[in-house]
Amino acid sequence: MDEPGSTRIETDSFAPVEVPAKHYWGAQTQRSLGHFAIGPQTMPLAIIHALAMVKRAAAEVNRDLGLLPAGLCSAIAAAREIETGRLDAEFPLRVWQTGSGTQTNMNVNEVIANRAKYSAPRGAQNSRCIQNDHVNLGQSSNDCFPTAMHIAAVRQIKQGLEPALRALHQALLAKSEVFAAIVTLGRTHLFKIADDIRLAASGPAAASANWSCRKTNRVPRSCRARSIRPKPRR
Repeated sequence: MDEPGSTRIETDSFAPVEVPAKHYWGAQTQRSLGHFAIGPQTMPLAIIHALAMVKRAAAEVNRDLGLLPAGLCSAIAAAREIETGRLDAEFPLRVWQTGSGTQTNMNVNEVIANRAKYSAPRGAQNSRCIQNDHVNLGQSSNDCFPTAMHIAAVRQIKQGLEPALRALHQALLAKSEVFAAIVTLGRTHLFKIADDIRLAASGPAAASANWSCRKTNRVPRSCRARSIRPKPRR
């Protein structure tokens, strides 16, 4: 986009507002930066990436339903860029905002729309991509933000927690073999007799390995439980 320090004018239902020209966000994101500059905690990128997945899926469905012209589906490509982290610098909003995540929802909408507009050839249909009319078509932050939270949770579990648990399990198994020849003392407070019991040091490690295996095997079930199912109509 333009040189650092320069600005462009974006408008919303309130009034025009100056936005840094080097960024893709729009008026509502800029207003949030000014009015909700509370603390250093920004919205986790895992949420941003997941919300972009929601936007892409919604755009594909709207296209297939004939609600979104095919020429505007460059918004989908922009959402993929967000998912892969290429546009992480475009999401500066704090976590301290409205409860439904409305400001972050609009931040994502604006970035997708402006990325589509500024990357499109002059006169192309996707050069008229609008954040509310096209990117946010048929959506509400009350729905898409909680959905993004579920997606982010599952992705973090699958990509972070589950591999870590499996690595822990393997490490504990290895320690149980290393400690197999070591004898330690275990005390019991349940009986007066046999106060001191000889134990192999591998026992606690093996028990911990068994525990970590059981917990790791529960992870896929937890992820399936968080999958989104349509609510039955009454």
